[in-house]
Amino acid sequence: MEKEKTGLPEVIPSHVAIIMDGNGRWAEARGLPRLAGHRAGTENLRRVIEASIEFGIRYLTIYAFSTENWERPREEVQGLMKIFENVIDRELQELHDQGVQLRHIGRLDRLNPKFRKKVLRALEYTRNNSRLVLNVAFNYGGRDEIICAIQNMIKDGVKSEEITTDLVNQYLFTTGTPDPDLIIRTSGEQRCSNFLIWQGAYSEWYFSQVYWPDFDKEQLRLALEEFAHRDRRYGGLSPVKDSCAC
Repeated sequence: MEKEKTGLPEVIPSHVAIIMDGNGRWAEARGLPRLAGHRAGTENLRRVIEASIEFGIRYLTIYAFSTENWERPREEVQGLMKIFENVIDRELQELHDQGVQLRHIGRLDRLNPKFRKKVLRALEYTRNNSRLVLNVAFNYGGRDEIICAIQNMIKDGVKSEEITTDLVNQYLFTTGTPDPDLIIRTSGEQRCSNFLIWQGAYSEWYFSQVYWPDFDKEQLRLALEEFAHRDRRYGGLSPVKDSCAC
């Protein structure tokens, strides 16, 4: 990709993760029901996926529904499930045609059988695509992910002295996916909300004041520009500081 034509910085993160926050407040600000905001948010996702492909991002992880979101009012949860199911029906072929590989991170056990079957079919249908890997964090929580990893290591008879960072990575929902370089949260909130708490240990964070339905291609480009200026030291010193006597 010729970055001069897109106006992009030279450094593009391989993996971007997004906490898509602010759907409800976006709707309330317009006098609309909260579910209208969630529908607008799913419509916007298509635009962000297209922009991610254009910008050369290889992995995109979206926080669609957390383990804590089940505590929301029943009507809202049921509405969200219907919206997500409709998105699969409407968008699957287009995502496949664009070369998007869908992956699910989280648990599927609380979904109704019909919805779960659609999710599994979508994962299988797109599994050979490689233009963009789209991880959908659905019924996902970072703490739950770590607990699940520990439980499975115990089931597999892993000894304490065998546990390493690489081994833990193999037991996480995100196995096979590099850690996110950049995590974006929209709507102005500044907390991780139980999202990728292991994988995001050294991620750069970018907080946008824009509600998710309005977080468009230009907003994503601004986030990438900010990322390009970050000095990622991973707990050490940058080469410039290493070479000085300070």
